[in-house]
This record gives sequence, structure tokens and C-alpha cells, in this order.
Amino acid sequence: MLKTENKYFILDNPRKKGIRTFIKQKLIETKCFIYKRLLDISHPKITEKKYKVSVCAIFKNEAPYLKEWIEFNHLVGVEHFYMYNNNSEDDYLSVLNPYIEKGWITLVQWPHNQMQMESYKDCIKNFASETKWLGFIDIDEFIVPKSTDNIYDFLQPFERKRGAVSIYWRLYGSSGLIERDLKSSVAQDFTVCWPKYSDVGKCFYNTAFKFDFNTKKNSCLHHNFWANWHGINLPPVNIFDKICFGGRNIAKKEDFPIQINHYFTKSYKEYAIKRAKGDVYFKTNPHDEEYFYEHEMKCTAVDYSAYKYLIKLKLAMEKHD
Repeated sequence: MLKTENKYFILDNPRKKGIRTFIKQKLIETKCFIYKRLLDISHPKITEKKYKVSVCAIFKNEAPYLKEWIEFNHLVGVEHFYMYNNNSEDDYLSVLNPYIEKGWITLVQWPHNQMQMESYKDCIKNFASETKWLGFIDIDEFIVPKSTDNIYDFLQPFERKRGAVSIYWRLYGSSGLIERDLKSSVAQDFTVCWPKYSDVGKCFYNTAFKFDFNTKKNSCLHHNFWANWHGINLPPVNIFDKICFGGRNIAKKEDFPIQINHYFTKSYKEYAIKRAKGDVYFKTNPHDEEYFYEHEMKCTAVDYSAYKYLIKLKLAMEKHD
């Protein structure tokens, strides 16, 4: 029998119940205890940098979504965007150029297909020295601080002893839309979501720590970022300051202080277009219609957390037209 969810999370990888799983979890708990003690004694040197919070994102043919994504994430405290263009054939430059001119965006041409992780490592190598925190998110992901209004206000308490912080997904479906006007707001149009958080998150790297480019632990660094302190690779903590390792995710309460709104499908027709074109990770996208309904049938709740930013977002969008 498989366990598919717990009190706080829907599990990305359902787990078997039984003695082997119990023993494995106890071993993971022991490792987490050790990792937490190591993090507690770490005191990396904190220096002022050009930006407090930046994100790295790789994109391909996503021009209709770029403006709102930039404006929303900038509104909540992302000061700079390292944008890796993966062979886009749409009019992405007409969207990005005003932001490049304002100094919000560093645009990198990245012609290497299915090399998403490598683009993140390139960003760390070339730009981590410019920013205190570097996050790795996609164009369908909006950062939504709830206990604060700014992401740096949330991340700052982690700065002296934590190498990376993982922020969980709130997964949204189609909200019953077959299609929609792409000029309308993603954050406003989609409110129906999963009743619990996904146990998958996206990581923000505290660049006061080092990064080991050779470890296999960072093979999927946007979800599970291992920072390096004095030659020791250490896993991320989550938003409740609990070690995230080996599928271990611990929450303290149902009302999470921050989340990443993952607008995974959008409308039915948008999902079909997304599936047909492939992306930066998959040469042939495995996310078929059945996969759409697997996500859609879990959408039994609503979450308006992004709405507190909507007026500021709309005014910013008008200002930068």
C-alpha cells in the first residue's frame, strides 16, 4: 500500500508503508540531525553585494508570460533576473529589452538543449558573487510571501547559518478554463489549487556558502540544493527551518509563511501548447493529457494569496507598457 499524502503535503513520490520504509526514515532522521548541527555551527562571512535577492531562469518560447512573471516577482523583492534564453523563436526580446535597459535583467543566450542544470551552474559560476540569495525558478512560478511582503525579509533570518532554503509549491490547475486571453493576468485568472502543498519546492541559495560543482548531490539543484561549508556538502532547510533530505519534509502549521505559486497547467489549451512544443528539460515532453487530469482532479481548494499584490501588479504593468 502506498502513502500518497500526509497532514500537510501531497507527495510527489508515493511511499510504501512497512518496516523497511520505517527503518529508512529513521536513518534519514539521524543524518538530518547531524546536518542540522553542522549548519548550526557554520558562520559564513556575510558581505554586502549588488543585490539582495535574484533569480535564475531558463526559458524557451514563453514571451506571452514573461512580463507578468518579471513584474510580479520584482514586486515581491526579486531585484535582478538572470535570464537564460534557450533558442526561443518568439518575440521575447521585445518584452525583455525594456527591463534589460533598466538593469533588471542580465540576458544570457543559452543554445544548449536539455541542459537546464548546466545553465544554473553557469549562473552560479558567473553571477553568484553579485547577489546574496540566488533562486532557481521557472516562468510559471510566482513567489508569494505571506508572513512578510518581501522575500528578503523572509530569507534574511536564514542568512548566517543556512546554505539554502526550499520554498514549497502551491500547485494550481486550469480553474475550469478551456482557453483564455493571454493578455490577462495569470495570477488573477487561476485560483483553484491542490488542498495541500506539494512536497516539492524550489531552492534559494545563500551565496555566503560555497558551491561544489562536482558533487552528484546537486544533480537536481533547483529542487534540492546542497551548499558547501568548509568542504562539507549540506542539504537545504525548508521554510520552517527543517532539513529537507531524502524525502523528509516537516511542517509546523497548515498556514505556510511563503509559497511558490506553480501555475503548472494554466488553461486546457495552454497546457496542450506547452506539451506540444517541448521545453528546456524534456526533448519529448512526457506530460500527456492523462498527466493533466492527474493534477486537475486534485484541484479542490482555492488560494487567493497572490491577490494582495494584484493592484500593485496591475499598476506596475500599466506603468511599464
